[in-house]
Amino acid sequence: MNVSESDLSSILRDEPVERVERDGVEYVLLGTAHVSRRSMEAVKALLAQEPFDAVAVELCDSRVQSILHPEAFKQMDLFQVIRRGKTGMVAASLLLSSFQKRLADQHDIQPGAEMKVAMDGAQARELPLWAIDREVGTTLKRAWHNLGIWQRLTLLSGLLAGAIERAEIDGSEVEKLKQGDLLESALGEFASDSTSLYHSLIAERDAYMAAHLRTLGGKLDTTTPRRVLVVIGAGHLKGLRTALCTQQDDPQYKVAELAQLPPKARWPKWLAVGLVLMVFAAIGWAFHRNTMLGTQVLRDWLVYTGGFAALGALIAGAHPLSILAAFIAAPIKPFRPGIPAGGISALAEAWVRRPRVSDFESLRADVAHWKGWWKNRVARTLLNFFVVSLCTIIGEYLAGFHIVHKLL
Repeated sequence: MNVSESDLSSILRDEPVERVERDGVEYVLLGTAHVSRRSMEAVKALLAQEPFDAVAVELCDSRVQSILHPEAFKQMDLFQVIRRGKTGMVAASLLLSSFQKRLADQHDIQPGAEMKVAMDGAQARELPLWAIDREVGTTLKRAWHNLGIWQRLTLLSGLLAGAIERAEIDGSEVEKLKQGDLLESALGEFASDSTSLYHSLIAERDAYMAAHLRTLGGKLDTTTPRRVLVVIGAGHLKGLRTALCTQQDDPQYKVAELAQLPPKARWPKWLAVGLVLMVFAAIGWAFHRNTMLGTQVLRDWLVYTGGFAALGALIAGAHPLSILAAFIAAPIKPFRPGIPAGGISALAEAWVRRPRVSDFESLRADVAHWKGWWKNRVARTLLNFFVVSLCTIIGEYLAGFHIVHKLL
């Protein structure tokens, strides 16, 4: 049944719509609530009411693929994830999806449903679909880089708490989502309190999306009126509008600048190297002074590093062979740069307890509850990686302090 013009206007009457003309292209910005069915209707109404040359959504390519192919986790190669150092990004994605699933289960709302409506509308009208947001992995890495040590610990604790929290997400949190950003809400109050995190999650993305729109808009056919529907969260509406109006940088340069991964901090690596060198120098000095003393401090190194790594694997519910792999790998870490002890233990876990098809199928659902991280073989392997890596570091520092104390 066709919807009348008056009905379409009624649907859009109270919706936040901004129009910005830049470089000969009219961008129709629709600010949506990620948990509002009314926003879905607003997207449909705009597509039905006006002709567009393209549809842009506040998504990155990977998030578009996750919407189009929600079962993609089933094809994940767990061995390659661990070997290529992508364990952190996979775990972060699972933590965020856990927050989304809690919303869906508790309030019968699927966050981002209006984006799916926009994507379907573009496909039905054979319009180009533009994923204008920055890759979520890049955003999280840049946000992490801008935080201090204590802020990182606070952020991690917030993410973990969100993953195991079972209390119902209250109405105030849902209302915040209607006016804000999904990533910001998933990270909790910390995102609002941290200027650095807010800049990475919101302001930088506003600038990136504006530059990306300008780049793509410049490629449209100039012989016809050019109009682009831009579906974004309400929390980005003001910032994106301002960036579109005021940006003077070359858009391609701006996109490349904001898509750069931050350089890895070197001091943690040098601190760890310095500690290990100090420990081995102490062990060598102990053997020089007394063979028995040298044997004792070497034993301490093996027991503390190997023991804590094995304890981490045990906490993660790992297989006995994975626990043994952690115990062996941790003490010889200085002699085998590359995959950490947690990675070796996780590889052993994935080999001994190969994930089943059912583990991949239920992965998103399982990680929504803290028990699921031990129940699901994929999640347990990821958990094993992080807990063993953390416990190995703790063991190294305790071994170092213990050995130095013995020699003094």
